[in-house]
Amino acid sequence: MPIGQAKFGLLGGVKPDFDIEYLVIAGGGGAGTGNDAPGGGGAGGLRNSYASESSGGGGSTETPLQNISPDGTTTYTVTVGAGGSTNSVGNNSVFSTITSLGGGDGGTSTNQSGSAGATGGSGGGGGHASGAAGSGTTNQGFAGVAGNTSDAGNHQGGGGGGAGAIGGYGGNASGVTSSITGTAIEYGKGGERATKAANSSGNSGAGAVVSANLGNGGNAGGGGNTSTAGGSGVVIIRYPSTININVGAGLTSSTATDGSDKVTTFTAGTDTITFS
Repeated sequence: MPIGQAKFGLLGGVKPDFDIEYLVIAGGGGAGTGNDAPGGGGAGGLRNSYASESSGGGGSTETPLQNISPDGTTTYTVTVGAGGSTNSVGNNSVFSTITSLGGGDGGTSTNQSGSAGATGGSGGGGGHASGAAGSGTTNQGFAGVAGNTSDAGNHQGGGGGGAGAIGGYGGNASGVTSSITGTAIEYGKGGERATKAANSSGNSGAGAVVSANLGNGGNAGGGGNTSTAGGSGVVIIRYPSTININVGAGLTSSTATDGSDKVTTFTAGTDTITFS
C-alpha cells in the first residue's frame, strides 16, 4: 500500500501507513581468558537506517522499514541480544526482518600459546602472538586483529573489532555514533586486548566492566587480571508521534518524544510489538 494511504484505526480515526527508522545492535562478544595475553571481544553487529548515518563495517545507511500499517494487529518481533560471557560470542538482536549478529569472542592465551578470535558481527581479537583475527560481517562490523608478533619482549593479544574500525593494539576499536534518540551516542566499540611482559605476572589489559546496551566487546584481562563479558545490545526505533506502540510483556522498553517523532528503546527481552 502506498505511503500515506489512509486506514481506519480501531476507534474510527484515520491514520496513514508510516515508516520506521531503526538502530539494531547485537550483544558484544566476551573477551578471551587465560594466564597470558588473550584477545578482546568483537562488538555486536550494527545496522542503522537513521538519517544519513552509517551502519557498521563501513556500510551505508539502510532503508527504513516501510509501509507499516497502524492496524493494531500486525506483529513485529523484537529481540535484544545479550552480551557473550567470556570465551563466548554475543547474541543476535532482531527487529522484524533486520538481524544484527553477535560479536565474536576473543582468543584465549595460555602459556605463550593463543587461539583465534571468533567470527561475528565484529570479529574477536587473537590470543597471544599466535592467535588469528576473527572476521567481521559485511555492513555490520569490522574484523579483530591477530596477536602481535612484532615485540619479542612482550606477549600481546589482539583487540576486538568495532562497528567503526578494525581491532588494534592500543585502546578500544571505535564504534559508530548515532543520534537516533536525539542524542549522539557511540555504539559498538571493540574490546581491548591484553598484554603481558615476558616472565611476568603483570598485565596491562583493561579488564574493565563493559556498559550495557551499547553492544561493546568485552575487555581482555589475563596475567592475573579478569577478562570481562561483552555488553548487551539494543534495539531503537523512531516513528511518527501520532502512532501508538503496544509492547509485549517479554520486552523491557521506554518511549520518549523527539521533535515530531517518538523513539522507543528496547533494552532487554524478546516479544512482539504492534502499532495503532
